[in-house]
Amino acid sequence: MSVETQKETLGFQTEVKQLLHLMIHSLYSNKEIFLRELISNASDATDKLRFEALAKPELLEGGDPLKIRVSFDKDAKTVTLEDNGIGMSREDAITHLGTIAKSGTADFMQHLTGDQKKDSHLIGQFGVGFYSAFIVADKVDVFSRRAGSPTSEGVHWSSKGEGDFEVATVEKAERGTRIVLHLKAAEDEFADGWRLRNIIKKYSDHIALPIELPKEQATAEGEETQALEWETVNRASALWTRPRTEIKDEEYQEFYKHIGHDFENPLSWSHNKVEGKLEYTSLLYTPARAPFDLYQREAPRGLKLYVQRVFVMDQAESFLPLYLRFIKGVVDSNDLSLNVSREILQKDPIIDSMKSALTKRVLDMLEKLAKNQPEEYKSFWKNFGQVLKEGPAEDFANKEKIGGLLRFASSKTEDGEQSVGLGEYIARMQDGQDKVYYLTGESFAQVKNSPHLEVFRKKGIEVLLLTDRIDEWLMSYLTEFDGKHFVDVARGDLDLGKLDSEEDKKAQEEVAKTKEGLVERLKTALGEQVAEVRVSHRLTDSPAILAIGEQDLGLQMRQILEASGQKVPDSKPIFEFNPAHPLIEKLDAEADEARFADLSHILFDQAALAAGDTLKDPAGYVQRLNKLLVELSA
Repeated sequence: MSVETQKETLGFQTEVKQLLHLMIHSLYSNKEIFLRELISNASDATDKLRFEALAKPELLEGGDPLKIRVSFDKDAKTVTLEDNGIGMSREDAITHLGTIAKSGTADFMQHLTGDQKKDSHLIGQFGVGFYSAFIVADKVDVFSRRAGSPTSEGVHWSSKGEGDFEVATVEKAERGTRIVLHLKAAEDEFADGWRLRNIIKKYSDHIALPIELPKEQATAEGEETQALEWETVNRASALWTRPRTEIKDEEYQEFYKHIGHDFENPLSWSHNKVEGKLEYTSLLYTPARAPFDLYQREAPRGLKLYVQRVFVMDQAESFLPLYLRFIKGVVDSNDLSLNVSREILQKDPIIDSMKSALTKRVLDMLEKLAKNQPEEYKSFWKNFGQVLKEGPAEDFANKEKIGGLLRFASSKTEDGEQSVGLGEYIARMQDGQDKVYYLTGESFAQVKNSPHLEVFRKKGIEVLLLTDRIDEWLMSYLTEFDGKHFVDVARGDLDLGKLDSEEDKKAQEEVAKTKEGLVERLKTALGEQVAEVRVSHRLTDSPAILAIGEQDLGLQMRQILEASGQKVPDSKPIFEFNPAHPLIEKLDAEADEARFADLSHILFDQAALAAGDTLKDPAGYVQRLNKLLVELSA
C-alpha cells in the first residue's frame, strides 16, 4: 500500500447527499445497472485520452492498448473496475466526485419527483452515474492519476456514501482510474465472474474497446478460482461499423443508452453507411423524452464524432441544425483529418454536405416514425414539437418536409391535442377551399371559442388552432404547404374565395352600404383606438370583434416582445361589427351620442377581452358597464 499524504476529509455538496440518499434507498429497481454506468464512464475516459493524445501523444505513456478491466474478490467481497484512460487529478476527483456538474445541479434537483422510476431516468443524463456504485457498495475507493502527471500525484478518493469523503495524494504508477466497490452484505452476488460476465454482455457489449475479466478455471476440487490471465468478454468493436443485418434491436438500444446517458429506449434510429464522393457512417437516434436543457439553445449538443474509428469530439454541433439538437448519435468520417477542431468543422465544405445529408436522414426517420408508429410519434411531438417548430425559419431547404411533420390542434379536435398534420388537413378540405386557415391565441379554450371562428363553424370549414408561444413566429416563415397558402382568420379583410357564393358576396356589399352611417358614428366614438371600422363577414353570433392589420404584429408576438423588454411597433386594431346582432341594431338606433359612445367602448373592450388582450383602461370599462347596468335596472 502506497503512503498517503495531504489527506483531508471534505463534505459532499448538498445535492449529492440527497442523490446518495435516493441511490442507497433503492432508486434503481435494477441494481446491476451500476456496472453499466461505471463501464460507460470508463469508456468516456478512454475516449477523452484518445482525443487529448492527438495534440499530446506523450499522454499515452508508452502506448499500452486502451482497455477496461473488471475483477472481483469473493473473500473480500469487492468488485474492482480499472481503465487506462485520461484519469483524474486531485482537483478533478474533488470536483467530479464531490459535486454534481455545476450546470446541471439546480436542474437535477428540480426534476426529482420522488417517484423512483422517473427519478432513476435522470441519473445518467446529469452525469452522475458514478454514484450508482453506492446501490451495491457501502464503501467506494477510487485510485486515479491523470495522464501526463507524475506518478507521485495519484489521488485516493474514498467514501461510505454518507455526508463526506476523504481524499489523499498517493503514488500511482499507471495512468487512469481504479474503482474498488466494497459490497454490502446483501450484494455479494456481484463478486462472481459468471454474474459480471453476463451483465457486461447484456449492457456493454457495444463498447468499442476491450472489457476484460480474469479467466476462470476449475481446480481439482471443482471450485472456480481466478487466474492471472485476462480475456475479453465483449465484442470490442464499434457497433456502427458492423453490418445492420448483424445488429439486434437490443444492441442498438443499449448503445443509445451509453451515448445518450439515458435509461429509456429510443423511439427510433437510423444506421447508414455512405460511400462514393464522401465516405462516412452515421447512427442517429430519436430519444423518447426531452433532456432538461432542451430549450437552452446554447446548451452543449451534437453528435459524437469519430474519424476512422478514432474518437475526436463529444458534441460536434456542426452536423445538424439547431432545431434538431435533441438527436443523439455517432458520425464516423473517412474524409476528415484527425486534428480536426470545432473551428475547422465550421468552415469545412465537406461538413456542409454531410450536414445536409444527415438533416434529411433525420427528417426521413421522423416521417417514417409518424407514418408507421403514430402513437410513438404523438409522444415524440409532446416532447419535441416546439423545438421542431423552429425548423422552417432555420432550414428553408427542408421547409416542406418539416411542415409535413408539424402537428396542430384544430376546430375539429375536442381536447386541444396537437394531432392534426397539414397533409391530413388538406386531404379533408372542402370543395372550393384553396387555403389553410388558422388562428393563434394564448390557450385552446380561448381560440376554440373565439368569435373569429363563427363563420367557419357555420360553413363547416376546419381551422387550425395554434396556442404555443412560438406559433405566430412560426407562421411568419411557414407561409404555404403543398401549394396551399396559410391565412390567419383574425388578420386583414377575410376573403373566403369560392367558399362564399356570389349571392353571399352581393348581400354583404348591400349590407355594408346600408351601414355606412353607423360605420362613421363608430369611427367618431372610438377615435384613436382603431385603425378602421367596418361591417364584419366573420360573425354570426357575436356583436363585434377586433381584427389585425395585414402587416401588424399579432397579439401573441406583441406579448412575447413586450415580456422580453423589446419595443413593440404601434398598431391599432380593426373594429368589425355584426349588423344582424340585436346589440348592434340597438346601438344603431341610439340617438344620444354620449350613450352611443359609452356602448361603443363597451363593445370594443369586450371584443379585446374575447381576443385574449388586456384592457388599457379596465376601470373605464367597469364604470361604463356599471352605468349601463344601473340604467337597465331602473
